[in-house]
Amino acid sequence: MRRPERLGEALKAEIAEVVGFEMDDPRLGSITVTDVSVAQDLRDAKVYVLVTGEEKEVDQALKALRNAATFVRQQVAMNLSLRHAPLLHFVRDTAEENAARVGAIIQDLTNRGEFREKDPEDPID
Repeated sequence: MRRPERLGEALKAEIAEVVGFEMDDPRLGSITVTDVSVAQDLRDAKVYVLVTGEEKEVDQALKALRNAATFVRQQVAMNLSLRHAPLLHFVRDTAEENAARVGAIIQDLTNRGEFREKDPEDPID
């Protein structure tokens, strides 16, 4: 595994720890860090977060995270003994939301009889 990937995994665990246990902001209660992508030069890291709640709550949580990015960066640098911690850019992870939406569409089509899953026993059309 290359260095950006190793650093990304370490950052993911540490950021989740800092956001989950060291910050007292109530807006950050429903945040899950899903992935961290570190640039090749190790200067920037994109932190993907999943926020549950209504759209207004999601916006407030992302705003709180962006305001706390410097604090989180300092804590991560100290906890991981990094001389230079990457700048953290918090981004909403919509992969699970998209998967749920697609699942709901498939379920609706199935209920209306417009879609059926292919049976593995049937011969190929």
